[in-house]
This record gives sequence, structure tokens and C-alpha cells, in this order.
Amino acid sequence: MGKTLAYKILDAHKVSETETTMDIVIDQTLTQDATGTMAYLEFLSFGIDKVRTKLSVSYVDHNTLQNGFMNADDHKFLQTVADKYGIVFSKAGNGICHQVNLERFAVPGRTILGSDSHTPTSSGIGAIAIGAGGLDVACAMAGKPFTIVKPKIVGVKLVGNLRDGVSAKDIIIHLLGIMTVKGGVNKIIEYYGDGVKSLGVPARSTICNMGAELGATSSVFPSDEVTKEFLAIQSRVEDYTPLEADADCVYDENYTIDLNTLEPCASCPNSPDAVKPISELTNIKVDQVLIGSCTNSSYYDFVKVASILKGKRIHKDVSLGIAPGSQQVLQMITKNGILDVLLEAGARILESACGPCIGMGQSPATDAVSLRTFNRNFYGRSGTNSAKVYLVSPEVAALSAVNGYISNPLGCKTLPEFRLDVEYPKCDSLLYKPTFKAEVVMGPNIKPIPHFEPIGENFDAKVMISLEDNITTDHIMPAGAKVLPYRSNIEKISEFVFSNIDEGFSKRCLANGAGVIVAKSNYGQGSSREHAAIAPRYLGIKAVIAASFARIHKKNLINFGILPIELDIEADLLDEINVTWDFNNIKVTNKTKNKTWTRKNELTEEEYKLISVGGLLNNM
Repeated sequence: MGKTLAYKILDAHKVSETETTMDIVIDQTLTQDATGTMAYLEFLSFGIDKVRTKLSVSYVDHNTLQNGFMNADDHKFLQTVADKYGIVFSKAGNGICHQVNLERFAVPGRTILGSDSHTPTSSGIGAIAIGAGGLDVACAMAGKPFTIVKPKIVGVKLVGNLRDGVSAKDIIIHLLGIMTVKGGVNKIIEYYGDGVKSLGVPARSTICNMGAELGATSSVFPSDEVTKEFLAIQSRVEDYTPLEADADCVYDENYTIDLNTLEPCASCPNSPDAVKPISELTNIKVDQVLIGSCTNSSYYDFVKVASILKGKRIHKDVSLGIAPGSQQVLQMITKNGILDVLLEAGARILESACGPCIGMGQSPATDAVSLRTFNRNFYGRSGTNSAKVYLVSPEVAALSAVNGYISNPLGCKTLPEFRLDVEYPKCDSLLYKPTFKAEVVMGPNIKPIPHFEPIGENFDAKVMISLEDNITTDHIMPAGAKVLPYRSNIEKISEFVFSNIDEGFSKRCLANGAGVIVAKSNYGQGSSREHAAIAPRYLGIKAVIAASFARIHKKNLINFGILPIELDIEADLLDEINVTWDFNNIKVTNKTKNKTWTRKNELTEEEYKLISVGGLLNNM
């Protein structure tokens, strides 16, 4: 039996394995400033002289709103660390980490680990790119292999060609409607079939980007002539390697998507898997449209937007914001007249950064409907809790901005003359190679990483909060301009844990001492932000009891010495809980209700060790 493409790459990087896990060498890492400051503080604690990867890149693209000294201080810290320890540095304004990484650094067949859950964007080029917590990325930069659960491989066969007005965004939203936000946990989504050839690398990367919303470890497309063409226009054709699955490989799950019949669709409030066809949503009044983010901010996307907006004006009741994904994209749309089309239509041009996607500006009005070409529409993520956020394609977004209501672009001819066979500008003016000479500069808001003692194998605690299904890291540790500046200050940022849904959580934790969190399935979906584990640990959380966990967050909990317990229990606020655990078993007793649950401990030997010593930093 032949191999899948995913396992061809994974096996080529494998250094060891158990029955359920494998350790792989990481070729490249990326960080961004919202997670990077903590990741580099962790890296510095290892005491090594330089990074040990083939390439590591530090991006500034999240906390670019400098409304105080904190973000600027973090940027200075990141730049000096990068210069001293051998890391390429991408300054604010150069673009979103995933878009720039795809353009300038991603290589077919490589493994890439990033402290951002949307790192799989680079898998559109035929790499295996994986999102992880900052501490795991710090360890990879130190030369430590990365451990993953051996993933099941989901084969998604694409057949036919997309109709006019239908895009790659519709493919992944459609798949989310089938698989749900927890359907990809510990799986890699592998795309194949004749329909793949019709998708350029930017389109493939859009699909891989939102594979994170499936909970998947990664996604991957083959590296083919389309990939070679993309690398050629980026002046990187020497990085091309053809890669594809063996014809006789067998997938663990199989889906087929007929591109000929696919129609435009949307992720409705407040979950990426709340999918409906656009044809069922028409005539909903729109207040705001935002086009950009790491999902849809390529030159390819803006050509389509411009073809719809050309000669038109956006509706008087709509605010349209445009955020090019990189300096390269901004230069391309400027040189080719696209920027003029966008401005004449009435668009606001935003910085080449994550911006509104991470809650940094452009919060909608109260109860507003916001159409976004982004990847997440979790409750409160936009900065306005009452807003209704829909995730849509660039075509839907542009046409709706003109009409003032959700509109179906099916049949719109958006790329009649579009060509990719032109060389793109390198745009490396804001990329800096390391000199190994800088001295690390740390501002006053950058605080030492807290030290955590082991939780012990028998402890009493109170339930600090009881939660439902699909709790996201945005619920646990909100983002946005108010919170993000404290990413390097755990004591301060811990005040905001669960603040959007329970303002008293942090004070209650500090008042009650040791605590546990109880939730239903898929706890911790969404961002890779390890602050959603560190800050609760700082507040005294010793365990999270949930029916199931999202992959990255479960690993982050273990990294910081919090015990993840997979049990579906009922508990009320401030119920007294006793937890007894060892390598073999876990017993949870609700002392208030006199109920006991026992289950086999499914932690690996390494995970058990990490929690026993108080986390990965203590172990290192």
C-alpha cells in the first residue's frame, strides 16, 4: 500500500515514535508578536546561544496598534532577540506572518511549526505546517523534536472546476459544514483529485488556513506545476520539489467535493461550522465589510474584489475596510491600478496586519452585521459582543458592500484576464537578517515567566466555572487592543481570563485558591495562544475537566502543568472536587454532590512526567 503525502513528509522528519505518537524534526519556525514575546522569554530561559533550525522568522503583525509604550517595547524586544540569536525579523508593516511566510520562506516538503494556529497556511505550498503553543515553538528553535499524536489522514477529493463567483473560501466553509469545528482533531486533511489543478497556491493556502477551524493538526496540497509557477513568480523556483501521494494510498476518511456544483456559502454567527448557502441569506442588511486577514489577503483575492468594485460605489450604509496581506500585495495592487479601483469605490485601506481579525480596531456597531473574509467569528472576537459576524469569500464581501445586503455572486466573472506568470516584487525592505551582535532590550511591561509548582497527585479544589461545548480560546483569554499589550505580563493579563462571559472569574480564583474548570466537548478550540493556559495556571487552576479538548490547547495545558481530564461531568459553581491521579488512572469526586467518576489515564509517559514536575519549563 502506498503512502499519503502527509506521511511521506512526516516520515522523512521522524526521529522516534511510539504506538500513538511520533517525534519529528522541525525545519522552520515562525512566531508573531502576540505570542512571540512569551515564546522568546521561554527560549531565553534555555540558555543556548542561537536557534538550531534551518530557518526561524519573527513577525510583528498582531499588536501593531501602538496606543502606549507596551507594544512598541515588545517589538524592540523581539527585534533584539532575533538579531542576537539568529532569527530573521519582519517589522510591523511588512505583512501578516502567514502571507509573508508563504511568499518568501515556505518550501515544499519542509516541516514548519508556528506559534499561531493558522500556520498551516504554508501547507498550501506542499509543506506540513503546524500551529502550536509558544513554548513548543521555543523548544523547536532549541533543536528539540516536536511530538504529535500520529494523525489520521482525511482524503478530500476535489473534482471539476469552480463556477464563476465561487471560490476556495467556499470549499473550506462547505467542508466545515460537513466535518464541524471538532471533526479534524488529530487529523491531517489532504487534498487531491483533478480539481486541485484548477486552484492556485493562494487559493490552496486559503483552504489550508481554515483547516485550523476543523481542529486539524494540518492540511496539505501536493507540490505540482502550479506550485512551481508560484515559486517562480516569487523568484524562488530553486525551492521547488514535486510531491504527491502515491496513487494506491488509502485514507482513513474520505470526502468528495464536486466543484462544478458548489455554491457560495457563509459561516454564520458565532461559529465557523454554522454554515448556510448564500442563497438562503440574501437580503440581510449589511453594516460592515472587511476584506483581508491571513485567509484572504493575497493579490489574487484583491484582483477579484477589484473586478466587482470597478466603476461602482459601496452602499452609503456600509463601511468597507481593505487590508492587504503583505507589503508585496500592497505594491502589486498599487502598480496594477487595483488600489485606485478600491479607493474610488469608497474603501478604507488598513495596515498590512492582522488588525480586525484579532480584534485590533474596526469593531462593528452595536447589533451590526459584519461580513468578513476572515477565519473566525467567535463570540466577542470582533470587539462587539452583540455583532453578527459572517465569514464569506471576497466575492460575496465585495458584492454585498456595493448592494448593502448579503448578495450572491454566483455567475460573476471576476478573473477574465488574470495572469500569474509575472514576477512579483521581492519586497524584503522590512525583513532583517540577524547580525548576532544586538543586546536584548526588555521594557518595563515585560515580566519574568511565573514559576509553577507541581499540582500533586491528590488535591482538593473548587469548580471556578462550568461551561458548555466549543469554548474557544477567545472565551478563555480574550484578544483585542485592551488585552493584547499585556501578553508579556502574566500577572496583569490574568485579570482578563473569561472576562467576556464571567467578569468575576479571576477574583474568584484568587479568593478561593486551587480551582478546576469544567466544560463539555472541544474545550479550547481556536487560537494557539498559550496565555489561555498560563493565565488560568497563575490563578490557581490545577485541572480542566472536559468531555474533549482541542489539540493545541490540550498540549498547552500539559506544558504548564495543568491536568486535562477527559470526562463528561456535571458540576455547579464552587462545588468541591477531589482529584486523585497517577500514570494509570484518574478519579474525580464531586464531594458536594457525592458522585465519583473513574477513568483510565490516557496521558503519554512524557505528558505524565511534564505535569508531575509542574510543566515543560521545569522539565527543561
